[in-house]
Amino acid sequence: MSMDLGYGKCWSTSKKDSWKTTLLLAYQSLGVVYGDLSISLCGTFALYSLICRHAKVGLLPNRQLADEALSTYKLERPPETNNSSKVKTVLENHKSLHIALLILVLLGTCMVIGDGLLTPAISVFSAVSGLELSMSKDHHQCSEAMFADLGHFSYAAIQIAFTFLVYPALILAYMGQAAFLSRHHHTIHKIGFYVSVPESVRWPVLVVAILASVVGSQAIISGTFSIINQSQSLGCFPRVKVVHTSEKIHGQIYIPEINWMLMILCIAVTIGFRDIKHMGNASGLAVMAVMLVTTCLTSLVIILCWHKPPLVALCFLLFFGSIELLYFSASLIKFLEGAWLPILLALFLVTVMFVWHYATIKKYEYDLHNKVSLEWLLALGPSLGIARVPGIGLVFTDLTSGIPANFSRFVTNLPAFHRILVFVCIKSVPVPFVPPAERYLVGRVGPATHRSYRCIVRYGYRDVHQDIDSFESELVSRLADFIRYDWYKTHGIIDTCNEDDGSRSVASSSECRLAVIGTVAFSGTSAFEIEDSVEPASVSVGFPTVNSVTDVIEMESSGVVERRVRFALDNESEADGRSEMEVQLQDELKDLYEAQQSGTAFILGHSHVRAKQGSSLLKRVAINLGYNFLRRNCRGADVALKVPPASLLEVGMVYIV
Repeated sequence: MSMDLGYGKCWSTSKKDSWKTTLLLAYQSLGVVYGDLSISLCGTFALYSLICRHAKVGLLPNRQLADEALSTYKLERPPETNNSSKVKTVLENHKSLHIALLILVLLGTCMVIGDGLLTPAISVFSAVSGLELSMSKDHHQCSEAMFADLGHFSYAAIQIAFTFLVYPALILAYMGQAAFLSRHHHTIHKIGFYVSVPESVRWPVLVVAILASVVGSQAIISGTFSIINQSQSLGCFPRVKVVHTSEKIHGQIYIPEINWMLMILCIAVTIGFRDIKHMGNASGLAVMAVMLVTTCLTSLVIILCWHKPPLVALCFLLFFGSIELLYFSASLIKFLEGAWLPILLALFLVTVMFVWHYATIKKYEYDLHNKVSLEWLLALGPSLGIARVPGIGLVFTDLTSGIPANFSRFVTNLPAFHRILVFVCIKSVPVPFVPPAERYLVGRVGPATHRSYRCIVRYGYRDVHQDIDSFESELVSRLADFIRYDWYKTHGIIDTCNEDDGSRSVASSSECRLAVIGTVAFSGTSAFEIEDSVEPASVSVGFPTVNSVTDVIEMESSGVVERRVRFALDNESEADGRSEMEVQLQDELKDLYEAQQSGTAFILGHSHVRAKQGSSLLKRVAINLGYNFLRRNCRGADVALKVPPASLLEVGMVYIV
């Protein structure tokens, strides 16, 4: 369950359909409510992202100051106490603590995934135990569990389902069991749920229980999909296919590969155990492990995010942690009676996820240390036998600055590149959602005449990634907005400079300044207006036209300096005369649109990673065998982006890490 307060805002529907949608979600949420307690604790990644927002504990070094200006990133920052500052400093300055924190998060996540195997089997086993009782007339004991995941449903839907159906049903069931126990307490060691059900209604109850168990199993399966998707977004899991099953309801996803794996493993567990007691022991250990991890992470949140004294966090950890540790140790006693399964599975999954994340970090560091200079890019031209061909070249890279090594390799092997060159970085930020109007961070690479740009596309770990067609058209639209803004800003028509940096301009510095481009509909008459602050709610997506307003946020690389500018271009102002600046502006826009008509090429790196000489045996096994095996058997970047094969240019790269 996400801990971000803004998450519920994504459930916006029209007034006409709001109640219809809410009631439909309330019905669908029944499968989530009848589930397992552990899935409500898959806030591990939400907690981890919350900690990463307030402290520099992430292992991937691609954090930017511009990310902190996101409306979903901004948080209230109460004054930090000296003790909380010391805890933050210690945590930030020791990389070993970063690794330990990541392993703790991965362990909790893998335990939830492990419970995804056990819950469907144990819930169906529990339901059909009534059939065994009815057929054999023998008493059968059955280890019940219940959980809730709010990740796929709105708060109102959960409240309606729980208040009007789930809660009354539970009260009636437990009252009935209590009444039965009060009269049959002498046989309490043989009593299970179905024994307390009157024989006349046992078959209807059995049917309802089986249906509920089938629907309830979907909760943990959906939660597993959500966790895998979040892990993938944060670079902790190999790329898999994510299918968004609803165009209206955000967050409902399906992952075919994971679904098939869960099915096979569920069948294997059922056949292997054939005993609900062993399944219950395994599920209990997984649940308690997740609760223990969540308590540890929450204690860090209390210090780093809520800025409470460490003593408060320590009391919280000791109180809840001691209780959970007691239950966890009791579950460990059942290690040989089924509790070994989630431990074994978690160790395997943690290894896979950590190896993938470790190799991803090493690849990023390799790119960072081997990027080429801007002077090299600007020197490319006819004198070196390099030609510029029509079209747009999108060079995908993980770097947020600099020229990636795969582009230099591309030019070396094919001495030509496109007239419009865009270095695209698709980046995940530690927030659940990024508003569409704040998604594109655009800047120049070199002077305007070079026609080279950088675009950082930011997604939250719960965001739906755009398909390639809409991404291409929106990218061109954002570039056009940036070009207009840049020319007007450079020539003083829009003045956003402070008194202390009035000499700075966008064109005078090659990559020191990026702008967040978003558009809103506009019906005013003013040519432009400067606003010191614009509320994020006023920014919405819309196609930019000549009668539009463009919201721009300027980001300084040297510090957190934010300026928002709003300006409008209308037909009258464009027709007032062609100055030299306007001619150059129109020429650049013309080049952009002509390049779009000529076609777009997607330039992606096809990487092979090898451990460098002298590496330890463990590192060689992890990189040369483990990571490369996972890379060969997961979806490539071109498949994940759904790039048309005819538009794909792959550049082979060998990473020596």
